[in-house]
Amino acid sequence: MKKMTTALLVIIMAIGAKAQVYVQGGLNIANITNTNSGQTEKNKQLATFNAGIMSRFGISNTFDLESGVLFTGKGSKAETYFNGGNDYVKTKFNPLYLEVPLNAVVKIPLDSRAKSNVFFHAGPYIAVGVAGKSTAEASILGLTASSSSNIKFANDNPFTSRQDDAAYNKLKRFDYGINLGGGIDFRKLLLKLNYGYGLSKINSTQNDNTGNDNNKFRTWSLSVGIPLGK
Repeated sequence: MKKMTTALLVIIMAIGAKAQVYVQGGLNIANITNTNSGQTEKNKQLATFNAGIMSRFGISNTFDLESGVLFTGKGSKAETYFNGGNDYVKTKFNPLYLEVPLNAVVKIPLDSRAKSNVFFHAGPYIAVGVAGKSTAEASILGLTASSSSNIKFANDNPFTSRQDDAAYNKLKRFDYGINLGGGIDFRKLLLKLNYGYGLSKINSTQNDNTGNDNNKFRTWSLSVGIPLGK
């Protein structure tokens, strides 16, 4: 038992010594599905952001694991015009989350020393809602009005099926899904493209996530990573 514990500690220390830690920031293009088959055509894409700190564990030159914490925006917007385009209703929905991804990373070295590589990644994520704004603007017959409110999150226990704090004007506190993407690691700079495929319905009154793909997050991210201490 002592030998196994010692060996595990040595492995953890070795991985930690080889870890590549980097700060990440970039652009999110967010949307929400609005059909049972997961389509988003009737919604407008929302430009928002992602920022945080990530780490790769340095397992090998061709395979790695990646995780960290990101402050990331999701949501959507919609615009409806009528009366020849003179009147309109515009809404924007921008919740903010703390997200923890866990990606498997496959690397294709670009040089003999494996200092640079093309990579592909995939894995699950979990996220917790922390803030956000919902805004609306309407113009009817020349009269314009606008409103803004903070997004509310339900405080249900995510490990039970009960909806203790459900409401139509609240989002579920917790979101989860799958990340897919890739990019180029120049050693001193990472360029990354990611697609976040949400698996959880976002409204707190919806507890059947598998019935269809309506009302789930879909988020493209284009990010730049800058390694620390390398």
